[in-house]
Amino acid sequence: MTDLKLLTISGSLRKGSYNRKLLAEAVRAFGQAEVIEADLNLPLYDGDLEDAEGIPESVQTLVDQIKAADAVVISSPEYNKGISGVLKNALDWISRVPGSAFKNKPTVVMSANAGRTGGETGQYMVIHCLVPHQAEMLPGPTLCVATAGDEFDENDRLLNERYLKVLNTRMTALRDRVS
Repeated sequence: MTDLKLLTISGSLRKGSYNRKLLAEAVRAFGQAEVIEADLNLPLYDGDLEDAEGIPESVQTLVDQIKAADAVVISSPEYNKGISGVLKNALDWISRVPGSAFKNKPTVVMSANAGRTGGETGQYMVIHCLVPHQAEMLPGPTLCVATAGDEFDENDRLLNERYLKVLNTRMTALRDRVS
């Protein structure tokens, strides 16, 4: 199947973030697919805003992208031992749209961080926050790219063979799940 749709979600808004670089590597490892990059530059969740204006168009677009995707890959940094604010905000908004966009959606979570644990605590928190969304979390080895500033070359390619092996294992499993 060559017409697979893969949605990538970065928990960092920064264009040059380590997690965007890791997602680019994940896309290469996944293989041929239509790749959609989610935009988490959403308004802060506010019940009063929702009551007054409904679901923002940008949130509905994200929900539609999740629903249309065959698989989702999320890569997010750890901020202060937790999930990034933009990713948590997106998950909060997504939960307000009827239809459970992530329900049974094959999903892989990974992280890249400047610290020595590679965002492990934040990654577990992302997985925990996906539980009420009923995403189908693919089991497998955890991918936490530590000291990420040293792990990508000048072309933003991942250097560490151990990380690449885990990444390839995860993306092969994801592709096999949706093919």
